[in-house]
Amino acid sequence: MIRVSVGAAAIDVAAEYAAHDSGGHGASASFVGRVRGDGGLVELFLEHHPRLTERGLVALAGEAAARWNLAALTLIHRVGAMVPGDTIVLVLASSRHRAEALAACEFLIDRLKTDVMLWKRETFADGRVVWVEERGSDRARAERWD
Repeated sequence: MIRVSVGAAAIDVAAEYAAHDSGGHGASASFVGRVRGDGGLVELFLEHHPRLTERGLVALAGEAAARWNLAALTLIHRVGAMVPGDTIVLVLASSRHRAEALAACEFLIDRLKTDVMLWKRETFADGRVVWVEERGSDRARAERWD
């Protein structure tokens, strides 16, 4: 079972985990990404292209499912305005053995940053507004999976 979602609604991690875990899996791995409040950040806005962002997420989920023997995969990404502490992304991967679940989870997070059409705008308490550029370290982590 693969579930992929992109939207502006808050992510209810507990409810998503309950929907994901139908039981019988040997292992489940998860990643919850949240908005950091570093440097006086007051808002993170994620801009996206509705069709292309979803297609990118679906393609990544499909690639993870093809690489590893997954029993279930949930990939949810939030877009729009968020504040520090809000959940941005949730990845849940289940498989017969832990290695596949952990690898799939790490792969998805590493590749999301470079392969999916999302643009981050940060607003700070002092009024600064900054569009976040891709970091070399994000590209290097993604390339490990090539």
